[in-house]
Amino acid sequence: MADTPKEGKLTRFLDFTQLIDMASECVGGKVLFATDDFFAPAENLIKSNSPSFKEHEYTEFGKWMDGWETRRKRIPGHDWCIIQLGIQGIIRGIDVDISYFSGNYAPRISIQAANLSEDKMPNIPPRGVKTGAAATPEEFGVISELDSDSWDYLVPMSELKPGDPDSSHNYFFVNSPQRWTHIRLNIFPDGGIARLRVYGTGQKDWTSSDAKEPVDLVAIAFGGVCVGFSNAHSGHPNNIIGIGKPKSMADAWETARRLDRPPVLQNDEDGLLQMSGCEWAVFRLAHPGVITQIEIDTKYFKGNCPDSCKVDGCVLTTQEEEDMVKHQWTLSTHKWKPLLPVTKLSPNQTHLLDSLTVELQDVITHARLTIVPDGGVSRLRLKGFPSAICLLRPLRDKPMLRFYLQAGFKANV
Repeated sequence: MADTPKEGKLTRFLDFTQLIDMASECVGGKVLFATDDFFAPAENLIKSNSPSFKEHEYTEFGKWMDGWETRRKRIPGHDWCIIQLGIQGIIRGIDVDISYFSGNYAPRISIQAANLSEDKMPNIPPRGVKTGAAATPEEFGVISELDSDSWDYLVPMSELKPGDPDSSHNYFFVNSPQRWTHIRLNIFPDGGIARLRVYGTGQKDWTSSDAKEPVDLVAIAFGGVCVGFSNAHSGHPNNIIGIGKPKSMADAWETARRLDRPPVLQNDEDGLLQMSGCEWAVFRLAHPGVITQIEIDTKYFKGNCPDSCKVDGCVLTTQEEEDMVKHQWTLSTHKWKPLLPVTKLSPNQTHLLDSLTVELQDVITHARLTIVPDGGVSRLRLKGFPSAICLLRPLRDKPMLRFYLQAGFKANV
């Protein structure tokens, strides 16, 4: 097993890239300020798509580039920008992508972060179209209220290494347990960066939850995350626990067609397809809790919706989860309990279903969505009530242990 890299050091440790990009425009990330946007605006940094290159395209300011590129600096200082994270939480790793910036990339970067409350944010005006411009003295004055020079460093000043012209990633491991809301990207002294990916998990202040209203316990914005899946041909399962309504089939989880499908399909007596195979995805909840309602959305999946699905839940300690991941979730499944029985799905439709745990009141830490035989799902919502117990110890000899609700539990499992 490879050594875990030190915090803030360049690494090829890629596990964190399976997490959500907390700065992406698709989850609400926003550029608040940039010192300069002469050749290409900082908003390009947080685009959800991969960078591209147009060999012969120019703008009135110079070569068209799909990223953030500042002018060649001829005054003291260095360039920097501030990004408000769309998902606030714990940062696990950062990808500074300089693809296509072969002769004009920023040679060095550093990254700082802060946890800022909304009531202490200054009134920062919208940036508008910034190409060809630098920040005004008024904009510098407003952003100075954030005192971003003094923010904590997640990545100290580090050199960027170019790779393939069309795929040049620089990965940095972050091992900070703190919750962050904003980051500052510093480039030294100037140049271009194609994309900035800030990978991590959301973190919610559970003390602020209304104890009478169910909350989506698997939401990625709160800290839910996919920890295993059978197939992800088009779209990672993390997409289905994403923010807001699905935007298209690209904003979803879709598997390849199973090759073990029977040559001629038949239904059983309940109207379900007779299939031996299935696909699945396992999610760690943002908080242990009792699931009372399940929402499964097949929006946009009109000709590739699964025939049916089911949802199971279980309690796993941190060590048990690590063992399951190591064995690709093939270990004994005696812990799994049904939350939703096998249920027929309809194309392009939102399904609101009651959980079987309403009467049992069983707390779970993990949920598994199984679809038969294959296809696509756009959203999964597991609504319920958080428990106060952080299940990090083995539950030996206590298979029927019950849990209770209590204010004050802040940590994610």
